[in-house]
Amino acid sequence: MSWRKVSVCSIPVVRTRTCQRWQTHPLSLPGKRHASSKKYSDSILLPKTTFPIRPKNPAAEEVEIQKVCGFSELYSWQRQQDRQKHFVLHDGPPYANGDPHVGHALNKILKDMINRYKLLRGYRVDYRPGWDCHGLPIELKALSEGRDSFRRLQPLQIRNKAKQFAEKAIRNQVAAFRRWGIMADWDNGCYFTFDKQYEAKQLELFYKMYEKDYIYQDFKPVFYSPSSRTALAEAELEYKEDHVSHAVYAKFPLATLSPALKAIVGGRCDVSVLTWTTLPWTIPANEAMCYTPSHDYSLCQCKTTGQLYILAAERVEGTAQVLGTSLDVLNTFLGSTLEDSTCQHPTIHGKVSQLLPAHHVSMAKGTGLVHTAPAHGMEDYTVALAFQLPVFTMVDEDGRYTDQAGPHLNGKNIFTDGNETVVEQLRSAGHLVHEQNYKHSYPYDWRTKKPVFIRASLQWFVNTNSIKDRAVDLIDGVRMYPEGTAANSLKAWVSTRNYWCISRQRVWGVPIPVFYHRESGKPLLTKESVDHVVSLVRREGTDCWWTLPMEELLPDDVIRKAGYRDVSEFDKGADILDIWFDSGVSWAATLEDSGGVADMYLEGKDQHGGWFQSSLLTSVAVRDSAPYRCVFVHGFAMAEDGTKMSKSLGNVVDPNLVVSGGKNRDKHPAYGADVLRWWVAGSDVHSHVYIGNNILNTARDSVLKVRRILRFLLGNLSGFSPAEHTVPYHQLRPVDQYMLHVLYQYAQKVTDAYENFHFTKVQYLTLGLVTKELSSLYLNITKDRLYCDDQTSTGRRGCQTVQFHILDVLTKTLAPVLPHLAEEIYLHHTCLGEEVASVFKSGWFESDPSWYRPDLEPLWGVADDVRDAFNRQIESADPRLYDVAIFASSTVYDTLKVLQSEETSCTSDLCEMMMSSFVSLHREDHQENSPSSVSQQTVSKVSQHECVISEADGSKRTATFTLHVSPASHQKCERCRKYVAASPTTPCDRCLAVMADSWAT
Repeated sequence: MSWRKVSVCSIPVVRTRTCQRWQTHPLSLPGKRHASSKKYSDSILLPKTTFPIRPKNPAAEEVEIQKVCGFSELYSWQRQQDRQKHFVLHDGPPYANGDPHVGHALNKILKDMINRYKLLRGYRVDYRPGWDCHGLPIELKALSEGRDSFRRLQPLQIRNKAKQFAEKAIRNQVAAFRRWGIMADWDNGCYFTFDKQYEAKQLELFYKMYEKDYIYQDFKPVFYSPSSRTALAEAELEYKEDHVSHAVYAKFPLATLSPALKAIVGGRCDVSVLTWTTLPWTIPANEAMCYTPSHDYSLCQCKTTGQLYILAAERVEGTAQVLGTSLDVLNTFLGSTLEDSTCQHPTIHGKVSQLLPAHHVSMAKGTGLVHTAPAHGMEDYTVALAFQLPVFTMVDEDGRYTDQAGPHLNGKNIFTDGNETVVEQLRSAGHLVHEQNYKHSYPYDWRTKKPVFIRASLQWFVNTNSIKDRAVDLIDGVRMYPEGTAANSLKAWVSTRNYWCISRQRVWGVPIPVFYHRESGKPLLTKESVDHVVSLVRREGTDCWWTLPMEELLPDDVIRKAGYRDVSEFDKGADILDIWFDSGVSWAATLEDSGGVADMYLEGKDQHGGWFQSSLLTSVAVRDSAPYRCVFVHGFAMAEDGTKMSKSLGNVVDPNLVVSGGKNRDKHPAYGADVLRWWVAGSDVHSHVYIGNNILNTARDSVLKVRRILRFLLGNLSGFSPAEHTVPYHQLRPVDQYMLHVLYQYAQKVTDAYENFHFTKVQYLTLGLVTKELSSLYLNITKDRLYCDDQTSTGRRGCQTVQFHILDVLTKTLAPVLPHLAEEIYLHHTCLGEEVASVFKSGWFESDPSWYRPDLEPLWGVADDVRDAFNRQIESADPRLYDVAIFASSTVYDTLKVLQSEETSCTSDLCEMMMSSFVSLHREDHQENSPSSVSQQTVSKVSQHECVISEADGSKRTATFTLHVSPASHQKCERCRKYVAASPTTPCDRCLAVMADSWAT
């Protein structure tokens, strides 16, 4: 049989189970052998391990590893340890509204990698998974399952359906999170926003903020979703960029003119102000026309119709282009000239609208004159407050006009027939100048994917305007990832939020504990009334708001203390709290042990406008501090081609299919949870995170590459006992010391990467160590020593010592990312005692500072240059077929002399580095008459090279050396396969000595 190198893939495997650890069984190499070679091969110390080269069934084997290694008990175990350091990662509650998706995987795995790293570093980890169980997303899905209507069901029926749906979704998500290896107490350590104690705490916090005047009730415009029949906060919107509106240019004829405007208009009649709107349906609610006092406005005449219009001077040309005509400028004047003028309402006869100055008027588009309907615009409402305009809404919760809009509009939908009717009214009145289909960004309900509108209504608000400055200041004291952009985004969200609408017109949620006086409409909200409701909620949950009679919800003593006589004077409120308020108080409801402060919040970038913000605002309002010390923001998962995942496109990646595979294993192979986790670690998580078959295949191949190296290390450690066989550092060979130097640097870098949550760097450094420093160099060049030296020799034991440290550092580095693989290594690790039950109970690796030897780097830099030059020069892939003579300049010679003291050697460190049969080392001036064994042979190739010498002061210079490469000068040793034997029938001296010792024992 021709000899071949034993690669990591060729180690034989047999696995048996005893207790909780697989046992190692030495096996011979498969295949036929010459009878004469048996006595040699049996004496070679080949790697032996039961660790398989690759899992046959990753999904099933990972589940078994979780059982054997106690994944489900690990969190509780570490909570029972007496540790000085604590780490609190507060889980942002995902919605309990569906099956687990790849976004869940990204989020939960990131958290788990951090928690497992902290555990290894000696921290006591506090992590309670949570779920946001209330709200419209759950309610809508629950109702859609049975095709039920919100209007046909009673509140308790809706709540029961929603709760059942949420509980089912939680069970499905928990099963997935467990399977992904997420460390937590899944049976008793989770929190739910529909838990009675949580709801009670939420109401207590609501009253604290109300007591401090941070919560108030007001009639003002808010985003309203007719498809959901509730008010929405900004964070509950998504903007559709290709929404098409039926936009119009309409004229409002001037009614009364200020003296200054009269002078400009002169005796001209029928002058109108020209406005543009994408929402014609709001025109019936018009109360004013706004302008900018400091901008110039022009009186223009339409060349086509002869009509006279007033509009902003800088919008004349753009407006004319849209109208398809020319506008001749007759006069130009400051906008302040329009003050004290009025115009006629274009659809309501006899109604007059004021011309008013405002700062929100934009010159980017339109005419520079903004039609103002206070009930349907935020800026419009601000103008109404400043000038005491009426705020009059004539649109109901379904987005339909009420009878107050008149018989022609009553009952019509503002997005369809109602909008078209207003356009026709403008046309009939002669006030429609132009109409167009205008594509633009428009807010949609993020749940129903249907358009919303702004509508004035009586709602409950948080006065964020009085909190936000302090909140923005506190952000500067929070460590934000990614640095810079995360803090700026959160500041931008908080600083632009003047109020937060927290009331919702639904039933699946926590009721706002308010009662309204029937005659006055005044709310009753006292400490006594809220305390009483809180006590009921602690006992019965928030269902009590719908199940108990008013007499129990509002007892006589509370009524009398509030100055009223009887419960019959009151009705209970029908609104629930915004789910962002639900989750925004989680710091108070779940972080009691840490004083309501978490070391880290980690969620997607959409939470700048959601949970990060709501948690900060509630915490600042109640106690003037932030609820987190660190915020980690990740991006969204995208298909690998950069498109958004969509069922219609068929590019949705199901994490359960990724882990466990599908029926068609060719289409949906079972990658296992570790590959999914490796994908997360290798992604640029602060940006878009791409996933697909190609990316997952690359992740799987990388994990297998690492796995092969780990298996090779395990095999080489067969028969090694750290307590008995560890070689002291000073007795290690230079190449071993250098490898520990490399390992020390790697250990410091990956620790720093973990400390800064740079998981891609951990992966990059690990793959670099595995492929370059280990596979291509150290593990390759030391095979001869490991396989063929005497089992107890210092050289072999020294190599095992180093590989033991490498395996320890690598295993623990990988453990937070690949916990199943790390635990599997421990199951097969023959150097560990039975008392070591889990890698996560063994602590972080220790790297001895004495390993750090930067003084070795110049030596190995030169040796590596020489080795590379030799490998480029030889024709065969097997360097043992050659002898090499190195004729070096004095600097190179003195450097390499450390690795080979004798002139010619087949056992030196330099020879091990070159992997040739013999190496001769000479000064370059001995090139002519060297008596070495190499120079006496026919030299097949001579080449000159340069290498880089690093000086102590950090400078670098080049030096030269020449290589004389010859065919091997000796015979092949049938045991070690090197050409170092004197006779083809007799092993080399080293192998003879080793065999003699083994036969003797």
